[in-house]
Amino acid sequence: MNDLRIGFGYDSHRFDAGRRLVLGGVEFPGEPGLAGHSDADALIHAVIDAILGAAALGDIGSHFPDSDEKWRGADSSSLLSLVVDEVAAAGWRVGNIDVTVICERPRLRSRVDAIRERLAGLLRVSVSCVSVKGKTNEKMDDVGSGVGIEVHAACLLKGMEK
Repeated sequence: MNDLRIGFGYDSHRFDAGRRLVLGGVEFPGEPGLAGHSDADALIHAVIDAILGAAALGDIGSHFPDSDEKWRGADSSSLLSLVVDEVAAAGWRVGNIDVTVICERPRLRSRVDAIRERLAGLLRVSVSCVSVKGKTNEKMDDVGSGVGIEVHAACLLKGMEK
């Protein structure tokens, strides 16, 4: 099977100073966390939606609804592992992921390699197949004024031999 599929994911969360900040499975000590039902890892949430979209298997909310207490405080890295397993069972594997995180803070550059390594392990791909970029919004809109973070992700899935 040489099929290819492309998916796109998006997520955003407001800051919540009472929580820890986790992006891409990597903690950012000293930074305000994000509000959400799970650990609010907006980066992994966008990646999950990109993968599920490429496989035409719904979205993160249909798999892990915030109306289900089972997922309260869930580790998003574990959710991503479940999705990778489900997509593999459907005959797909991740080819590559490209992620853009938009926020005024934190600055991601010093943690990008750690995020890429964490995602590569969760996705079962080489680090060379994972791109993570940080951008600011140049002080425009709510993200630019520091209210929260938004993340865009693109994913290429490859069909596996059966």
